[in-house]
Amino acid sequence: MSWIIHATKPIDTQAVAAAQARQQQLTKPAGSLGQLEQLAIRLAGMQGKACPQLQRISIAVFAADHGVAVEGVSAYPQAVTAEMIRNFSRGGAAISVAARVLEAELRVWNLGTVVELEPLPAVESRVIAAQSGNLLHEPAMTAVQLQQALAAGREAVLHTPAELFIGGEMGIGNTTAATALAAALLEKPVAELVGPGTGLDSMGMSHKCRIIEQALLRHGRNNGDTQEPMALLASLGGFEIAALTGAYVACAQEGLAALVDGFICTVAALLACRINPAVADWLIFSHHSAEPGYRHLRPALPSPPLLDLGLRLGEGSGAAAAVPLLRMSCELHAGMATFAEAAVSEKPS
Repeated sequence: MSWIIHATKPIDTQAVAAAQARQQQLTKPAGSLGQLEQLAIRLAGMQGKACPQLQRISIAVFAADHGVAVEGVSAYPQAVTAEMIRNFSRGGAAISVAARVLEAELRVWNLGTVVELEPLPAVESRVIAAQSGNLLHEPAMTAVQLQQALAAGREAVLHTPAELFIGGEMGIGNTTAATALAAALLEKPVAELVGPGTGLDSMGMSHKCRIIEQALLRHGRNNGDTQEPMALLASLGGFEIAALTGAYVACAQEGLAALVDGFICTVAALLACRINPAVADWLIFSHHSAEPGYRHLRPALPSPPLLDLGLRLGEGSGAAAAVPLLRMSCELHAGMATFAEAAVSEKPS
């Protein structure tokens, strides 16, 4: 797994400077377009050109079942993971609709489901196991399984050329794994982070909280060795969370902007930054998830999320919703006239 710590591609500082200079020349008061200006400048540095563009979007949804689901931490049965993979393939899920609207390529990466799946269009089978280990009683992944999941994320990034990568996830029980990881990474009480996931009531959330607390104790939350991000991921994560982590690292190594979705994807992104800190330069956070734990993740992020729409679906749907905003920032940056072109008087120096 040595690739995971390889150097990332540097941001093109000359392109950043050129984009900043262009923003100063456009027919508007400096800074008046706020984050739209900063997005265009950041994308310029990522793409290595003064006027970036976002025509080709790649969406990869990683799907896997979790052994901890047997503990009753989700409102839905595990069969839903496989059923949703079929729904993605047929084009009936929210992210499927969003991909059509954005004219983006959508592929699903099946990393292992309890209900065995037949070959499906637009679904890549990279089955590691039927499900991850039950983190309440054992590590979620062996070292080999962790390596396979990280590699699947990397493969998804290398799979198709694009100007923007969106990772999504599907897996019954995965908010439990993500909350356990967030509690360990942030050193926060589980009760402050735990949320409804797919729709638990207050009793269900209390039960979920107890399961996560017990799992953290079992895996030695206060043991220095397990605080290492790869060890945490193996102990508490899941195949799709590890794949997302690998994908974000690969994006930074390949020089590809990654638009990060909600709570689970953000936990994976934070892990990627802990493993390889320079990854942070290549991440754009799309939205503030309604999952309660997200507000605790927010201060640990290298940049603020763009939107707050009360979303908590997952699948990459919140990131997809932010794509038009990024495209607008690029179009404004490239398409507006300069003061000289429009014969508009500039602010006196």
